[in-house]
Amino acid sequence: MSIKVEKAKTKEQFDAIFKIRKDVFVIEQEVDPAEEYDEFEDSSTHFLASVEGFPAGTARWRFTKNGIKLERFAVLKNMRGEGIGQALVQAVLSDIAESQESKGKLLYMHAQLPAIPLYAKFGFEKVGEMFEECNIKHFQMEKYL
Repeated sequence: MSIKVEKAKTKEQFDAIFKIRKDVFVIEQEVDPAEEYDEFEDSSTHFLASVEGFPAGTARWRFTKNGIKLERFAVLKNMRGEGIGQALVQAVLSDIAESQESKGKLLYMHAQLPAIPLYAKFGFEKVGEMFEECNIKHFQMEKYL
């Protein structure tokens, strides 16, 4: 199985990204669409993962006042367990590392409980108490670049 992760640039890629997020977050996890789509869509760097040419996963990152936030990691349900999440995390981290502005910054995310082991493989550590966001349990996870 061939996984390809690309930085999104075209309308077709963004259409695929928003469809994946709708399928995973809005439909499967019942997140209110008003919570899922936000004012940071245009200021974030988005990624699309494809398997054999078919869109399968997505993620984005952005600068914040606290550092760099990794977010909106989503893999279609029928594609989970195939390494797509790992490929997305690796692509996002590589892209962030290429940015001169990112040196020494805190990388952080709000990780859903089932995804914590994935992010821990990349050196992220849980910080603070568990919390709910959109009725889903999360931990903040952090690491420095």
